Amino acid sequence: MTTTASPAWRALERAAGWISDLRLAIVLLLVIALASGVGTAIPQKESVAFYHQRYDPSPWLGLVHGEGILGLELDHVYSSRWFLGLLAWLGLSLILCSIRRQWPALRASLRWIDYRSPRQLSKLAVAETRPAADPLAALQGLELRLKARGWQVNPQEGRLAARRGLLGRVGPLLVHAGLVVLMVGAAWGALAGQRLERFLAPGRDLELLDRQGQTQVTVALDDFAIQRDPAGRPEQFSSRLRMIRPGVDGAPAVSQEASISVNHPLRYRGMTLYQADWALAAIDLQLGRSPVLQLPLRSFPELGEQVWGLVLPTRPDGSEPVLLSLTSEQGPVQVFGPDGDLLAQLVPGGEAVEVRGLPLRVTAVLPASGILLKKDPGVPLVYAGFAIALLGGGLSLVATRQLWAVAEPASGRLHVAGLCNRNLTGFASELPGLLDEAA
Repeated sequence: MTTTASPAWRALERAAGWISDLRLAIVLLLVIALASGVGTAIPQKESVAFYHQRYDPSPWLGLVHGEGILGLELDHVYSSRWFLGLLAWLGLSLILCSIRRQWPALRASLRWIDYRSPRQLSKLAVAETRPAADPLAALQGLELRLKARGWQVNPQEGRLAARRGLLGRVGPLLVHAGLVVLMVGAAWGALAGQRLERFLAPGRDLELLDRQGQTQVTVALDDFAIQRDPAGRPEQFSSRLRMIRPGVDGAPAVSQEASISVNHPLRYRGMTLYQADWALAAIDLQLGRSPVLQLPLRSFPELGEQVWGLVLPTRPDGSEPVLLSLTSEQGPVQVFGPDGDLLAQLVPGGEAVEVRGLPLRVTAVLPASGILLKKDPGVPLVYAGFAIALLGGGLSLVATRQLWAVAEPASGRLHVAGLCNRNLTGFASELPGLLDEAA
């Protein structure tokens, strides 16, 4: 009695076959790689105003304005619905491919195939027949030689089957499993990860709170330094930090000193702190005989990419303002009037310069460290996925060889044949040597 699969089941099988198709997986990988490139080209997770300000006057690729970038979720590519959907699609494709192809292939390779007649062996890729005075003794000698070389041998009466490199069959499964674990880690990090970027001036700190609103850790900046080349361009930024954890049950706080710089982040209790940027936070200014005042600086993107300054009135009633601007903590501080004329240049730590009857002296400029904090719970899975995929890739290079031999005492012959999934030519040239040594 035969049963016929239902139309729904056949449709499900066709869908599974289409999803697990290798060509589709390659296309998905290319699309994901292209999307990752877009996420690298477009700044991620900035404010809405940032994208309108940057891409409305000059659309990305000449096509996509700020509203389009926000609508297509290109401002957060790696956590967007369509990108996570691509990852899920590729993961499902790899899982189905493993279930439908790799796992059955592995199970089939674990089963011993018993070829009983020389005619069966003659149909294999590599086959050879040798005359032997005692074919059974030659068969036994071949068995001993194969075992000495690390082959698994399954002897039967008047014949044998042998195999080597079975681990190579596990490689593709591990590659698929590693990629799936990697994508799960990437998706988890995109959905549950946290990202915070702040500018801190030396002597100031940043409190990080947990979900209950309790202080989890305090990041205090003790010192920040900018290393510049002879032309004055920044080469390296470094921050000296203190990580302060509140004590438990009345215990004193625990403090740990650490340093970060560009390309040398700090990993602390599941967080990673990066030295991301720098800025100018404040200027120490003396007006006439007044005490030194520390005034905050703000960026002026309309004047340049790295220009900071402040508007300062020169009269007690707040009239006749001037603009103080600078591009480096080393100065000089340029003073401009309302009409844009350069009135003076002030050197930090230098002498006072009179501007519209008011002596101005800059004692110091306070730089700020741009610290990027990331907490990504998916990182261990990403690393584990890479390790599993690399292990699988290495095992996939192991050639799986299978060999069968049948002794024919009546005709005084020993028939040997084999298969190999890699370097079949090398296996064919190795086989005569095995037979000569076993004779």
